[in-house]
Amino acid sequence: MSRRPGNPARRLADGGSLPFVGSMHSKSRSSPILSVGLLVVVALLNFCDLHIRWDAEFEIKCFALLWKLLILFFFLFVDLRAQSFSLDIVTVVQFLGEMVLDISKCVDTVSSATSFCGCKEGKTVNIRQKMVLDISGRISDREALSKAEGGVSCTLEIQRSIPILKKAYGDSMHKVLHVGPDTCSAVSSLLKEEDTEAWGVEPYDLDDASANCKSLVRKGLVRVADIKFPLPYRAKSFSLVIVSDALDYLSPKYLNKTLPELARVSADGIVIFSGHPGQQRVKGAEMSKFGRPAKFRSSSWWIRYFVQIGLQENEPAIKKFEQASLKKSYKPACQVFHLQSSN
Repeated sequence: MSRRPGNPARRLADGGSLPFVGSMHSKSRSSPILSVGLLVVVALLNFCDLHIRWDAEFEIKCFALLWKLLILFFFLFVDLRAQSFSLDIVTVVQFLGEMVLDISKCVDTVSSATSFCGCKEGKTVNIRQKMVLDISGRISDREALSKAEGGVSCTLEIQRSIPILKKAYGDSMHKVLHVGPDTCSAVSSLLKEEDTEAWGVEPYDLDDASANCKSLVRKGLVRVADIKFPLPYRAKSFSLVIVSDALDYLSPKYLNKTLPELARVSADGIVIFSGHPGQQRVKGAEMSKFGRPAKFRSSSWWIRYFVQIGLQENEPAIKKFEQASLKKSYKPACQVFHLQSSN
C-alpha cells in the first residue's frame, strides 16, 4: 500500500519558517482575517505609491517587502481554501502590527542606520514635513519644499488663523480678497467657511497649478496680476483684504504703490502676514519664481513705514485678534499687522 504524502504546509508550520503559520488549526474561520490582511497590504502599497516617490531606492525596497507580504497572503489563502486551515487572529494582528511599526519607523526617519529599507547612509528626512497636502488633496510641491527646508509660508499661516480672524473681524469676513503666492489654497480654505465669499490675486505664474486651482481660475475667483500695478477692482470692492508673503518680495519703491492700492479696494481693513527677520524661504524657488530673495523687515520698520505712507493701524482689530489668539492658544508663525482702509 502506497503511503500518502504529508502536507507541506503542516511541515512548514512545524518548522516555524513562517511567522504565524504555526498557529493554524483545523476549523475554518480564516476568510475575514485574510481579507483584513489583504486590505492592510493594499493600503500600505498605496501609501508607498503616494508618499515615497522622492527616493527611488527607498521606494523599490519598500515595494519589494510589501509584495512579499502580499504573495505570502495569497499562498496562505490558497492553502487554507484547500485544506480548511485557519489562522490565530492574535498572531496575525501582532504580525501586521509589527510590519506597520517597522514601516512607520522607516518613514519617520529615512536612514540606513535606523530603518529596514537600506536607504542611503546619512540621509535623514522628516517625511511629515515633506508631505504637506494642498486643498485639492494632492501634494503641493511649493509647500512641501518650504517645510522640508525649514521655511515658513505665511499663506499656510492664514489657513491656521481663519478662526482667529473671524473673531476679530466678524461680518467683515463675508467678502475677502487674498493677495499672495499660492492664493488658491488660501481662497479654498476661506470658501469652506460659512457665509464667506473669497477671491484671490496670484502675483506670479500658475504653471504648476493643481486641478483645484485651475478650477478657481476658470470660475473667476482667482486671477494672475502683477501687484506692482493697479489692481483690477473698484474701490472698496472687498470688506477685507488679506496679504501674505507677497510684500516681502517688493522693494520700498513698489511698496509705495502696492499698499495704498490694497487699502483702496478694501472697505473695513487690511491684514498683512509677513515673515520675521531671520526666517527662511525656499531659496531654490525664490530666484526662478519671485525674481529676488525675500527681505524680512522688523515690526518697527513696518510700523514706521505705515505711518510714512499714511496708513493707520486698526487698534480695535488688533485687540480682538490678540484676545482670540490668547483664548485659543494661537501663536502666529508670521508677523501680523492690522491696518485701516483708506477713507
